[in-house]
Amino acid sequence: MVERISREELVRIYNIEIAFFDSLEESGLLHTENENDIKYLRYEELPAFERFANWHYDLEVNLPGLEVLHHLLEKMEELRAENRRLLHFSRSDFDR
Repeated sequence: MVERISREELVRIYNIEIAFFDSLEESGLLHTENENDIKYLRYEELPAFERFANWHYDLEVNLPGLEVLHHLLEKMEELRAENRRLLHFSRSDFDR
């Protein structure tokens, strides 16, 4: 069974607005599941949700800014993975 938490529970626990949660979902920053007219967020997406909430409420970053930051962080991770792959590839050349 997939562990998840309802949107209403997140709003209560994190003291955020439902509109903020919905805007994250609408922009594609969060992916929810619907069951019996209740929206759920998987636990695996909680770190991203917490990061977005912190940036928005603590640093006052608006939704377009959240999208840009998210995109840049994804790009950085892709570049790190590529760098590791290239490093591994170049090391295996020396082993020959």
